[in-house]
Amino acid sequence: MMLIPCPWCGPRNETEFHYGGQADVRYPDRPDAVSDEDWARFLFFRDNPRGVFTERWSHQAGCRRWFTVRRDTTSNAIEPDDPHAAEAVTR
Repeated sequence: MMLIPCPWCGPRNETEFHYGGQADVRYPDRPDAVSDEDWARFLFFRDNPRGVFTERWSHQAGCRRWFTVRRDTTSNAIEPDDPHAAEAVTR
């Protein structure tokens, strides 16, 4: 079991969340001017590093909000993307 720290609800079981993928993926400024190859790369290709990775998660069974965390893909250790976010959790 993996506990994911929701900034609004506190740590919860991973089954309450939906994985949103790699964070910091920027939408093309002019999508109509992007080639089919570049568009496919934007849609389907993501980094898959070994180590710390910034991800988006949605708390589907709780507050339904999106947030960003940094997860170590080798150990599944999770820390908030913003270290001060953990202080703002209301219990």
